[in-house]
Amino acid sequence: MGKIRIGIIGCGQIAQQHMQTYKDIPDAEMVVCCDLNREAAEKSAAKYGIPEVTTDFREILKREDIDAVDVCLYNNLHAPVSIAALEAGKHTYCEKPMAGTYVDAVAMRDAALRSGKKLHIQLGTIYSNEVKAAKELIDAGELGNVYHSRSTGFRRRGRPYVDGYATPPFVQKKNAAGGALYDMGVYHISVHLFLLGNPKVERITGKTYQEIWMDEKRREIAQYDVEELGLGFVRFEGNKSLDIIEAWAVNLDSLDGNVILGSDAGIRLWPFGFFKNYGNLAMSATADIGAASFRWETVEGLGKKYGNSQSHWIAALNNEVELIPTAEIALNTMLISEGIYLSEKLGREVTADEVQEHSVSTAIQI
Repeated sequence: MGKIRIGIIGCGQIAQQHMQTYKDIPDAEMVVCCDLNREAAEKSAAKYGIPEVTTDFREILKREDIDAVDVCLYNNLHAPVSIAALEAGKHTYCEKPMAGTYVDAVAMRDAALRSGKKLHIQLGTIYSNEVKAAKELIDAGELGNVYHSRSTGFRRRGRPYVDGYATPPFVQKKNAAGGALYDMGVYHISVHLFLLGNPKVERITGKTYQEIWMDEKRREIAQYDVEELGLGFVRFEGNKSLDIIEAWAVNLDSLDGNVILGSDAGIRLWPFGFFKNYGNLAMSATADIGAASFRWETVEGLGKKYGNSQSHWIAALNNEVELIPTAEIALNTMLISEGIYLSEKLGREVTADEVQEHSVSTAIQI
């Protein structure tokens, strides 16, 4: 296709990162940006050299000269806008999480299948050098049978708005649908699903908390009703498992984690480490990730194609690479997160089938 002509839907905080990234991709051309707040759209257009603005995303979907759209809206708007874009014949890139609920994410996936258009979810950590290194070792069979992963995310005080950054909708179920699990957990859980081969979920147990002190005035303004800490344990088909702890706010200086365990060796992702026993010798190794990254880019030519989520997306639209199945990985991530919420609600372990049966759309009507 050559230059991919893109329409940006939403010009808020996360959209600024998207637009800056596109600006540095030679095969991406931002043609129009959209926001209900015209001033915000015009400001973004001026900053990133986008020639046109609109306040109605439907105007973008009507245009035959737009190849793809990038959806940068609140979580509960992801599904309705993405589905409308796919049905209008546009390839669709969507910010994480995939949607507000599992059933809405399924509707997005199904719309992509019906339309024959590509749906890509922003799972940015998949493209990190540490994950590339881990995948190379796993694919080479160095870990043997990979059977368990640990997913962790940590902020000591990082709750949106109440801890001093972002806006109230980030902590409201009516807009965001979830808290730490949807905001940060998506990045970590999706990495482990990617490295485990996106196995089928069988059962989930979980617990959520909102316990840490916050300013009462900020709480009242924010209408804070999502979790600051999410915990879970997932059983997969094939005797694999995953444990999860995701903290927006917790009284610790750090949470060590993000490990993959195999029968022959183990990996810690950040900072990267490789651990293997040779007889009585317990070997612990680091790796020159920077040198590996240089070779991946210059020798194998992966920089442009797998350097980040958007460069991969553009390369896939130009048929240079096969698109990583981020929609399927993100869908499984939604299943796990919603399973933790359902387990908390019911006070017991739940099956994947139960999550699907209980999932109710939270999509905002457009």
